[in-house]
Amino acid sequence: MKRQRYIGLFIIFTILTGLLAGFTYLHTLPKIKLGLDLQGGFEVLYKVESLSTDESVDEDILTSTISALNNRINAIGVSEPNIQAEGSDRIRVQLAGVEDQTQARELLSTEANLTFRDVDDRVMLDGSDIKSSKLSFDERNQPIVSLTLNDEEKFYEVTKELSSRAYPDNLLVIWLDHQEGQTFEGEMQKSEKNRGFLSAPQVHTPLSGENVVIEGDFTIEEAKVLAELIKAGALPVKLTELYSQSIGAQFGLNALETTSIAGVIGITLIFFFMIAYYRLPGFVAVITLSIYISLILTVFDWMNAVLTLPGIAALILGVGMAVDANIITYERIKDELRHGNSLAESFEAGSKRAFITILDANLTTILAAGVLFYFGTSAVKGFATMLMVSILVSFLTAVLGSRLLLGTLVKSRMFDGKLSWFGTAHSTREKSVARFKFNFVENRKKFFAITLSALIIGVFASSILGWNLGIDFTSGTRIEVTSNTAINLEKLEEEFSELGYEPTITIAGKNNNMGVATLKGDLSAKQIGEWKEYFQEKYGHDPNINVVSPLVGQELAKNALLAVAIAAIGIVLYLTMRYEFAFAITAVIALLHDVLFMFLSFSVLQVEINLYFIAAVLTIIGYSINDTIVTFDRINEHLKRQEIIENKATLKEIVNRSLLETFTRSINTVLTVLFTVVCLYLFGSEAISGFSLALLIGLILGTYSSLFIASQLWYELKVRRLKKGPIMIKDDKEEYGDEPVV
Repeated sequence: MKRQRYIGLFIIFTILTGLLAGFTYLHTLPKIKLGLDLQGGFEVLYKVESLSTDESVDEDILTSTISALNNRINAIGVSEPNIQAEGSDRIRVQLAGVEDQTQARELLSTEANLTFRDVDDRVMLDGSDIKSSKLSFDERNQPIVSLTLNDEEKFYEVTKELSSRAYPDNLLVIWLDHQEGQTFEGEMQKSEKNRGFLSAPQVHTPLSGENVVIEGDFTIEEAKVLAELIKAGALPVKLTELYSQSIGAQFGLNALETTSIAGVIGITLIFFFMIAYYRLPGFVAVITLSIYISLILTVFDWMNAVLTLPGIAALILGVGMAVDANIITYERIKDELRHGNSLAESFEAGSKRAFITILDANLTTILAAGVLFYFGTSAVKGFATMLMVSILVSFLTAVLGSRLLLGTLVKSRMFDGKLSWFGTAHSTREKSVARFKFNFVENRKKFFAITLSALIIGVFASSILGWNLGIDFTSGTRIEVTSNTAINLEKLEEEFSELGYEPTITIAGKNNNMGVATLKGDLSAKQIGEWKEYFQEKYGHDPNINVVSPLVGQELAKNALLAVAIAAIGIVLYLTMRYEFAFAITAVIALLHDVLFMFLSFSVLQVEINLYFIAAVLTIIGYSINDTIVTFDRINEHLKRQEIIENKATLKEIVNRSLLETFTRSINTVLTVLFTVVCLYLFGSEAISGFSLALLIGLILGTYSSLFIASQLWYELKVRRLKKGPIMIKDDKEEYGDEPVV
């Protein structure tokens, strides 16, 4: 009866998991807000400057500016715009799903300073004299803007003065955002379409009343926007674009579809691998990972967060990293089973010993993600947020959830003696030694030589080839032109030449259906609108246009270096507190090895280095330290079984044994993460292909450094310490057992 009760509980929990996954898919997933890179739209970072030289930008000015921008966005009906202050003098605007990006950009950048002037440019009335405005229609059913004035007597005096003049001095010129140097006479020399003023009616007689109309060659939409601009009032500041990103709706839709497919394939491969290799525990891992995915999406919905393309990548990557906790636990259980312990004893001891390792690994990864969030821009912040949420949720599901479910099966006693269900057939101490022999420490100098040779070759190659730095760090403009068919390079160069530009162009995309052009300097909002219209007509898709000013480029480069440095310092401090300085310093050297070789690899391959690359670097820092900590934790465990270390042979045995015992875990972990990363690279969006490639290279480097660099460097430090005398080890046999290292 007891066995049936436990099995029944497991079956019920499995059914509930399926229902939870279905509920998430049907109800939660459709409610999650998508970022502009998944539904199209644009993002602009403005520098806020006061209109008065005597007044500085403060919190009140930023708040009133954000309010004014929100009023303007409401005029074009964009749902849930994201407008936030950044720092002391910047505002970031994100408009996802906006249909007419050109109109929205003009609406935001227009200062909306309405003035009524005479032909000599003397201000007669301004925006402060306007009470309200609205869209109306004249007797010919043409759209006009109707204004209601605050003081009809003032308007009467103005029109009285103008009516006494002869033509053209009796014109009342209506300007929106009159620029210094603009004159009525100068603007009259231009074509009617390009003139800077809205209209210039003649005043023949003094006019009384509080209602005025602005006539012009308006469309209904233009008149509506103008009315809303005037109603919202002039901005209290000057806005200068520092960074902008414009993404076509079709591109976002394709990115969402391809990356989601990549995620499904990657996660399915992980599920099959876990069941095939770990059998019953692997099936439990599949259940807890399904719960993990459902909870992640639910928490993201509760946070009212915006899901971006990097966020999806973080979710998919998080599945690969979440399974690491299961692998660590299951490998420890298998170790205990090979030592001849019963299933219940192995489960209890393995779960207990795996817990602190998992905790250390997750905390260091959160540290890297936190640094990434603090120094990253909006898209990178989205990635970091999803990564942190993934780690926290995976700790609950993969540690607590997995222990609860697997514990239910163990307590049923249905699988006692049936070790094949747990992926092992060994049950004696004699067979507890690793299945293959390799002397990691004895071959350390070979690994050091290989690493040093690769470093010299990489530095030499990069000095010749240089770095393919993206505009995130060099500033400038990047245009991605997409097509349904392959793009011809010569034709695209001719088209840019027609526009008066000669950028550097490369053809990308899995079917050569993307042309990527970069050029120095940034484009104005008007130029971006013209380019989008031009390439939309040529190729049937809105191009993606990204503009980075020199100031932002310099800041991004500085923040990227700071992020890596702070993450490394934080890891040193944490590992020193948890273990010892020797563990911390060798772990960081291994991390710097990974980071350096990632940069050299991108130089040799001439792949663009951008913010997504930096996000990948910090992710690998978290992953690599995760891998290294697992080995160091096992070394530390074996050390605590000793009272004193007097010779190199004992140290060598400890390091070799620890690496052999954690080798399967290291390989299986990198395999599961590689499943997702390779799928992201092969099937995911072209926009994150560089990010996926960086992760792929970093995972291989991280595994290499964990197995062949970090522990061997620690051994070298300890050998030098032995020259000063024996190393005393704290006796902690009660926790770790009394099995000696042979």
